[in-house]
Amino acid sequence: MKLPQISGKELVKKLMKLGFVVTRQKGSHIRVERNTSNKTIKITIPNHKNIKKGTLHQIIKSTELSAEEIFS
Repeated sequence: MKLPQISGKELVKKLMKLGFVVTRQKGSHIRVERNTSNKTIKITIPNHKNIKKGTLHQIIKSTELSAEEIFS
């Protein structure tokens, strides 16, 4: 799947639909987390107009979800 151009706020909204919760924001970075059965996944998302492809790929990898699950 080709990764879309997406802003930080749009990505946070999509992750919130999948069970992530915004825990804090400091400057231009938003911190989200999700509790699983054995660990807590914590991710920092830059609140930029367009997230770079490499950064977006790393965020997707950190969520332990596939790009299809997030962007469908």
